[in-house]
Amino acid sequence: MKILGIDIGGTGMKAAIVDTKTGELLSERHRIPTPKPATPEAVAKAVKEIVKHFDWKKAVGCSFPTTIVDGKCIHTGNLSEKWLNVKVDKLFKKECKLPFYVSNDADLAGLAEVSLGAGKKEKGVVIVITIGTGIGSGLFFNGQLIPNLELGKMLHSDGKIIEHFTADSVRKKEGLTLKKWALRFDELLNYTKIVFSPSLIILGGGISKRFDGFKEFLNADVKIKVAEFKNNAGIIGAAMYAHKKDK
Repeated sequence: MKILGIDIGGTGMKAAIVDTKTGELLSERHRIPTPKPATPEAVAKAVKEIVKHFDWKKAVGCSFPTTIVDGKCIHTGNLSEKWLNVKVDKLFKKECKLPFYVSNDADLAGLAEVSLGAGKKEKGVVIVITIGTGIGSGLFFNGQLIPNLELGKMLHSDGKIIEHFTADSVRKKEGLTLKKWALRFDELLNYTKIVFSPSLIILGGGISKRFDGFKEFLNADVKIKVAEFKNNAGIIGAAMYAHKKDK
C-alpha cells in the first residue's frame, strides 16, 4: 500500500511516499522548514504545500510533535500555544481536501520501529525515545502501542521538566560536549528503567546517528538499540498509521 507520510518537527517538516508493507520510501524525501511562528494556520498551509509537491490525492498520515487524542492537540508541546485543543486532523483535511490521520510523532516513529525495524518481534515493554527539539517517547507492550507516553514531561530534580535538561536542542543551546550531554541523558534512561522495566529502549532523532560516539557514557542497565529507520521513522510510521485507519 502506498501512502504519503508527513513528519512535522520543531524545525523541519519531512515527507515521502511509503510502501507501508516494507517501510521503503518510494519517493525522494521532501523537507521544508517548519514555519515560525508555527501557528495552526501557517503549518496547515505548509502541509498543503507538501501535498501539492507530491501531487497527492488520497489519505495522508501525519506525525505531530505533541500529545494527540482522537485527532485533537491536548498539549502545545514545542509549537505555538495556539495549537491547544485544535482538531489537527480536521484542520489539515479542510486545508488539503483530503483525509488526514494524525497522531503523536514518537508513537508513530515507534510504530515503524516495532513493526518493521529495531523492535520487530521484541516481547515485553519496548520504549522508543526520540531526541530532538524536545524528548518524545512511545510505549509498546508485546508490539501493541500504548499511546501518549510523555517521558519528556517528567520532572527533573530542579523541578523543571526533564526535556529542558536533556533534549538535543539543549545540548546545542548550551554548547555541551557529547559526553556532558550523554551523562544528562543517562539520567532519563535510569528513570525510565526504574519506572517501566523495559526489555528494550530504541533511540531515534538526529543525534541517534552519533550513538557510537556517546554510548560509552551511558550506564543505565537496559538494552539499547538505535532506530533502524533513523530520521525516516516518523514518515514511515505516519504512513502505516494512515493505512491502518483508512479502511
